[in-house]
Amino acid sequence: MRIATWNVNSITARLPRLLAWLESSGTDVLCIQETKTTAEQFPTEELRELGYESAVNATGRWNGVAVVSRVGLEDIVRGLPGDPGYEGTEEPRAVSATCGPVRVWSVYVPNGREVDHPHYAYKLQWFEALKTAVAGDAAGSRPFAVLGDYNVAPTDDDVFDRSVFEGSTHVTEPERAALTALRGTGLSDVVPRPLKYDHPFTYWDYRQLGFPKNRGMRIDLVYGNAPFAKAVTDAYVDREERKGKGASDHAPVVVDLDV
Repeated sequence: MRIATWNVNSITARLPRLLAWLESSGTDVLCIQETKTTAEQFPTEELRELGYESAVNATGRWNGVAVVSRVGLEDIVRGLPGDPGYEGTEEPRAVSATCGPVRVWSVYVPNGREVDHPHYAYKLQWFEALKTAVAGDAAGSRPFAVLGDYNVAPTDDDVFDRSVFEGSTHVTEPERAALTALRGTGLSDVVPRPLKYDHPFTYWDYRQLGFPKNRGMRIDLVYGNAPFAKAVTDAYVDREERKGKGASDHAPVVVDLDV
């Protein structure tokens, strides 16, 4: 079974590449972030033609998440239970579903913007709600994983140059402590480091030749419980999908399971 996560940075802009990638990669379940569309505008029919069902949580121009699966889609939960909301609004940042023998969450963690910004406090509150929401499944016997754009680099090795991020979000101790607390529910990072290269980044800014210069970050993560981690046979970042015209600024992260 092949499961992946990908921040597509607009599913409308990325649709031809997404459909081609699903066909060529043989992915069974894909967790998608930053759809930037409404649920009504989500390409459900195009995906169905490829054999994928869709579970979507999306409301408009910003944010938006989905799980698409060709191995079944049941027990769908849209939204994060206990979501703290931002400025009185619950943003579409989480959706979960059972896909065959595995249950997954697709999450798009708040960016945080700046350390002294209210969005940063919201980010930490959102992490706390996520930890509470997944604790039961994380401790369970069914393979379970939380996949997505976490907007946090777990260690200094997960950014191209730590000094560049001094005083910025994505690398602060409270954010990393939130990741540690999430793993404390029974989850672990199932994508090994290093992979086939020293720095398996997943995101590169469009500006200043970020990708050609490999000025990246590893912020797209797959955190699985013990049964999920035990079933992993391979994992990789598909850097090829970050290349060329019309690419997202994130690359897919792919995990193979023997379940």
